[in-house]
Amino acid sequence: MKFGMIEGMKNNITSIDVARLAQVSQSAVSRTFTPGASVAEATRAKVLEAALRLNYRPNAHARSLITGKSRIIGLVLSYLENLFYPAALQRLSERLQKDGYHVLLFINQTSNADDLVTEILQYHVDGIILAATTLSSDLARNCADANIPVVLFNRVMGNSGSNNLQSVSSVRSDNLSGGKEIANFLAKSGHKRIAYIAGNEESSTNLERERGFREGLAEHGTHIWGRATGNYEFAQARLATLELFKPGQEHPDAIFVASDHMAFSVMDTLRFELGLRIPEDVSVVGFDNVPQAEWGAYELTTFNQPLDQMVEATASLLQERLSDKEKSAGKNIVISGELIIRKSVKIIPEKPDQKVLAKATPKPKIKT
Repeated sequence: MKFGMIEGMKNNITSIDVARLAQVSQSAVSRTFTPGASVAEATRAKVLEAALRLNYRPNAHARSLITGKSRIIGLVLSYLENLFYPAALQRLSERLQKDGYHVLLFINQTSNADDLVTEILQYHVDGIILAATTLSSDLARNCADANIPVVLFNRVMGNSGSNNLQSVSSVRSDNLSGGKEIANFLAKSGHKRIAYIAGNEESSTNLERERGFREGLAEHGTHIWGRATGNYEFAQARLATLELFKPGQEHPDAIFVASDHMAFSVMDTLRFELGLRIPEDVSVVGFDNVPQAEWGAYELTTFNQPLDQMVEATASLLQERLSDKEKSAGKNIVISGELIIRKSVKIIPEKPDQKVLAKATPKPKIKT
C-alpha cells in the first residue's frame, strides 16, 4: 500500500482522512474501530496502517452519540475488603473487555445501591452489574423503562416479586446447597456443638447460606448450637468469635463462617487470643474459596464459589439482554459449587462413611 505525502495535514484528523488515505469507505474505518464489528482482514490492515501514519485516535464519545451506545458497563461493588470481590472485579473487567466494553466502577458503602444507580444512569451506560449490593424495585423499573439491563452478581432482589422485572437478572452460586453440604459434612465428622457466624443479616447470600445450613443440620436431628453476627467484616468477626467463646462457658466444637474473609479473622482470634488449636479444639469452615484459603497459615475448608462460571454467565446475560430487541424477562442463574476439604476441620476416623466425605463433588451444574 502506497501513501502520498501527509505533511502539513491538519492536526484534527478524522475518520474521513483515514478512509481517504487507506482508500476505503468511511464505514470501513468505523467498523475497524468498533469492537465485534465485521471487517475484512486486508481492509483492517490498511485502515490501521493509515491511522498509524496519521496519528488518528477514534473518538469513543463521538461514536456513542452516533450509535446511541456508550459500550460502558457500570459496576457497583461493596465489601471490597472481602477478598472475593477484588477477584470478581478483575475477572469481570477482563471478561467485559473481551466483548469490547469498558467498566465504570462505583463503590457503594451500603447494602442498597439506589443513590449510586441514579448517578450511573447519568453516564448513559449500556448495562449495570451490582455486586454485593442490590436496588429497590422502583429503581429497577426505572432501569427497565430506560432499556438498561441490570445483573445482580452474587445477589438476588430483596423482594422476590421484583425478580420478574424485565431489566433485572441475577447470577449467584448455590448458597442453599452449599450451606446444606457444610452442615452434612460437619455433622458426619462427629461435631455436636456447631455454631454459625452470619454475614450481613439482610443479604440474600447470608439468608440462603444460613437457611441451607439449618436445613442440613435438621436432617441430622440437630440445630445451630450458637450464633453470632460478623456482618462480613474482619473486626466484627473477631467480636463474634469472642461472643461465642466467653470464659467459663462451654464453647462450640465447630464453626461455619459465612465467608472466608471472616473465617480468617475467626481463626486468628481462636489461635492467638484464645489459645485454641485448629482443628484439634475447634473446626472452622468458610465460604467462597478465595486464593488465601489454601495458604499454609489457614488451610481453610470452604465452599468454592465457581467465580469463572459466574463471571461468564454474567457477561453472557448482559450480551443477551443488550441484543434482545423484544426485552424478554430477566433470568436468575444459580451455579453449583463444591466443598473443598483442607485441614481446618477435625475428621473422626471411626466414622464409617468417612471415605464418602473425601470424594470430589460432581462438576458444577448451572440452574436457570
